[in-house]
Amino acid sequence: MQLGTRWAFGDEPPRSVPMELRPGIAAAESGTPDGAGRHWTLTWLEGRPIAELDDGTVVTLEHSSGGAADDDGDDW
Repeated sequence: MQLGTRWAFGDEPPRSVPMELRPGIAAAESGTPDGAGRHWTLTWLEGRPIAELDDGTVVTLEHSSGGAADDDGDDW
């Protein structure tokens, strides 16, 4: 089990935030005019990190093995 964490908008993400997720967080912050008083929450879903800002902005990693075009619908 992996535990999540919280940190303030504009602060350096904690070490538990994967490096691959950080550029997306930085991009989301640069596109948000005022983040005062907002916080990020890091959670894990099926082993994948998800960062969500209080305003509903979500940053996650892209699924790297295929995608909808490669999905034949069979979940084994």
